[in-house]
Amino acid sequence: MTDAANAPLRRNLGVAAVTLIASSGTLVCCVLPAVMVTLGAGAALAGLVTAVPQLIWLSEHKAGVFSVAFAMLALSGALLWRARALPCPADPDLARACNRLRRASGWLWSIALLCTAIGALFAFVLPRLS
Repeated sequence: MTDAANAPLRRNLGVAAVTLIASSGTLVCCVLPAVMVTLGAGAALAGLVTAVPQLIWLSEHKAGVFSVAFAMLALSGALLWRARALPCPADPDLARACNRLRRASGWLWSIALLCTAIGALFAFVLPRLS
């Protein structure tokens, strides 16, 4: 596969990885504290917040964290959707590599979507139910 033909697939894999990182921020800001308190580890959470005070900032700005995560999900989803019809090379080895990149991008995007959904559940839905 030539570099020009492979560039969109590599870009999509990179965007999917960045999306996963952004989505993981939603878990750190909202799911981690809720789970620790639920499990009775409030003192451990206090120690964690003392060691990593950025957790407070993430929690205070959760709307922004989720906005970035959802924007990255939309962008990477659009790029994956657009790249789904790009041709793979005729060479069997290169075609397998092309298909592997597509599957890896799809899996990363799915994991990022799941992380963001779980984070949104803990940040916005569950607090209103209690």
